[in-house]
Amino acid sequence: MEWTTACPDWADRLRARKSIIPKPIYPDEAEAALNVFKQLRIVDAPHSPTFGEACEPWVFDFVAAIFGAYDAETGRRLIREAFMLIPKKNSKSTIAAGIMITALVRNWRTSAELIILAPTIEIANNSYNPARDMVRADEELSELLHVQDHVRTITHRMTNATLKVVAADNETVGGKKGAWILIDEEWIFGKRPKAGNMFREATGGLASRPEGIVIKLSTQSDEPPAGVFKKDLARARAVRDGKIVDPKFLPVIYEFPEEMQKAKAYLDPANFHFVNPNLGRSVDEEFLTRELMNAQFDGEESLQSFLAKHFNIEIGLVQADDNWAGAEFWEDASEQGLTLDQILERIEVAVVGIDGGGLDDLLGLVVLGREKETRRWLHWSHAWAHKVVLKRRKDIATKLDDLKKLGDLTLVEQPGDDVDAVAEIICRIRDLNLLAEEKPIGVDPAGVNDIVDELTAPDCGFEIDQIVAVSQGWRLNSAIKTTERKVAGGELLHCGQELMAWCVGNAKVVPIGNAVLVTKQASGKAKIDPLMATFNAVALMSLNPEARNASVYESRGIRVL
Repeated sequence: MEWTTACPDWADRLRARKSIIPKPIYPDEAEAALNVFKQLRIVDAPHSPTFGEACEPWVFDFVAAIFGAYDAETGRRLIREAFMLIPKKNSKSTIAAGIMITALVRNWRTSAELIILAPTIEIANNSYNPARDMVRADEELSELLHVQDHVRTITHRMTNATLKVVAADNETVGGKKGAWILIDEEWIFGKRPKAGNMFREATGGLASRPEGIVIKLSTQSDEPPAGVFKKDLARARAVRDGKIVDPKFLPVIYEFPEEMQKAKAYLDPANFHFVNPNLGRSVDEEFLTRELMNAQFDGEESLQSFLAKHFNIEIGLVQADDNWAGAEFWEDASEQGLTLDQILERIEVAVVGIDGGGLDDLLGLVVLGREKETRRWLHWSHAWAHKVVLKRRKDIATKLDDLKKLGDLTLVEQPGDDVDAVAEIICRIRDLNLLAEEKPIGVDPAGVNDIVDELTAPDCGFEIDQIVAVSQGWRLNSAIKTTERKVAGGELLHCGQELMAWCVGNAKVVPIGNAVLVTKQASGKAKIDPLMATFNAVALMSLNPEARNASVYESRGIRVL
């Protein structure tokens, strides 16, 4: 049997207020589940209506797609994983409770375990309390299901199957053999470095339970997505758009298309329905309008948080008005697949920018080369961090781990290992006869003594006057503006590295007279060291360094003039 969970026309469907959820594979199974689901009562809503009375069609579409993927003849569920991204106040946790109670009723496996996994006790209660109330509000269900508040567990009296709601840690999920697992607010798990291991523990039972499924529900993150959430969101978008064919994965994402985000169309109440399918039910348009106005008044940080939570606007490169102006053009200036080796083959001359700080900072290195013939600037970056930063900066530990896996970041065991690695790369470029002869290395004057010592040591052999202390503060304004123009005009191409996208998104500007400053102080705790290294390199490349006579590539016949 063939089916698809892709929805490449999702934007047009949202615009027309049509469903973005596929039809059930087995309509009879879907209808049987909906007969249970629609009778469950939402106790905390006015007059305690049933789901059947209170819900919009999208809710029934989602329930039908999940339960309607079960092949009763083989005992196998054809969709094994579902992911839904939906803004706050669209009854996500209540719907989750209803789905899992329905699954408990419909389950046939004796002593099956059904689990709602939440990142905190408070979020766990957001799902458990509605589930408990649904049972107690129905006499028939109360006879069938036994509620145990003290352990947040509901047990089926006939099959002895259990629905347990847990606040996640390795102790609570270890050894579970869940047939159904629902993970709530995955964006919070994304901030936890060990969440992937936790999920593997919780979902391990699915290997021997072909009727099972894992359902992941989330609002958008209040920071750039990270960890398991970032991976699942990227995969969900790829399946939805048809870039990855995976019919066993069901993506349901309520978000604005890119062109509407760039135009800030989400600020128009006429467009609220795009991402709030429960608008007019659990979501009040007047509330959203007023809270949006308040968030705009309170400033960019408050606005970004509101947009992320109520409109699923991903926090990234082009959100805040105080972001660096080049951020708007950064993504479009990438050449995907470009590597340092390829840059070294294509350029006639290179300069290097370096920026770093203490043990809880990144050491950023940027290689900026001028391409032969086109004279475009080609950009590559890397960063190093001491492992202690994972303990001191737990708020970004997951992000750093992601960057490490991508190869953009290296974690070092000992101070000095990072400096050795920086020196090795610079010496390599020099030995290829590509490093500018005059002023090839630009550094932030603060905290670079170890780098200067290493580069001027006999093994490297650089002269002290080859290492330029690039003035920071308002004096860096020219380099900042030059970088903006080069990026926007397509004259600076970079490798599309996640490291730089993160740093560019973190950068905040401070106007000082006619100058614009990008400083670590303005950006707060967010890391921007590789971007500052970029500005240092741009300051030197703007001096129009002369190319040396010939690089090693040319002398070996590799490059063609």
